[in-house]
Amino acid sequence: QVQLVESGGGLVQPGGSLRLSCEASGLDFSRVSMGWYRQAPGKQREWVATMTYLDMISYLDSVKDRFTISRDNVKTTLYLEMNNLKPADTAVYYCNDISRSREGPWGQGTQVTVSS
Repeated sequence: QVQLVESGGGLVQPGGSLRLSCEASGLDFSRVSMGWYRQAPGKQREWVATMTYLDMISYLDSVKDRFTISRDNVKTTLYLEMNNLKPADTAVYYCNDISRSREGPWGQGTQVTVSS
């Protein structure tokens, strides 16, 4: 069955950086479009970035030029490089096949906290 394991989150100061990883199994990783999502306290889960199986990339406007999505099809791992982090980026971050983004299942996520 599909398994999604996010890691790499933590506590950073504003302006800091983190690199998130998502290890995926149980799906044809090289042939699906993958995305990063986040859920901040008191808010709904929102889309952050997508990298399709043809390597087309899209970002949420508020993270464009600060975040970089990438994938390693050999390791079946999706990455999110986050730079110049802001308090508004504080959230639990999740990865998924974009075709499952409306009904799941979802992994456990990884917590990112940006605070002085």
